[in-house]
Amino acid sequence: MSQPAYTRLDVDERRRRLLDLGAELFARHAYDELSMAQIAREAGISKALLYHYFPSKQAYFVATLEQAAAELAQATQPDGDLPPVEQLAASLDAYLGWIERNAGAYTKLIQSVGSVAEVRELVERVRSQTADRILAGIAPGRRPSPALRVAVRGWLWFMDGAVLDWLEHRDIDRARLHGLLLGTLLGAVTAAGEPFTG
Repeated sequence: MSQPAYTRLDVDERRRRLLDLGAELFARHAYDELSMAQIAREAGISKALLYHYFPSKQAYFVATLEQAAAELAQATQPDGDLPPVEQLAASLDAYLGWIERNAGAYTKLIQSVGSVAEVRELVERVRSQTADRILAGIAPGRRPSPALRVAVRGWLWFMDGAVLDWLEHRDIDRARLHGLLLGTLLGAVTAAGEPFTG
């Protein structure tokens, strides 16, 4: 007796597997290179079943990005018991570790920011949340000055550029990149006139 074309899975489990597959596929292929038919074939399911979970390729792509963003936020959650500089150092190290494990996906994500509106919105939301988290650690319980806000938000753009260069060239090690990024953030904060303690 022949085996069914696909295994019947719990709805949540099927969705999780599809999102994991999406993360892998979108890391290997540009968004425009994939069709829902190709994705369904890779998943071993019918196109109709794929559409049952995701109404469009765009919705599927955004869902895979949302899952990755949630994983990254969890991985970089600071330890509130540590002094601010140590929180930043630990979160930055976790971020770079995640980037190393997901280098292809990260590169494609940043490269697609200009061409896919949903990616741009997601990246902007993640940057905004990250900036808020950093600012809350630097200036707890008070509104940050405009100069501090600009320094932190500008540093996040710098960090993306530095990480892309690191992934392309691989001619400095992760520890050196970590030190460079942490040092430039502390320098930007200091230049903004913020006393950084801890």
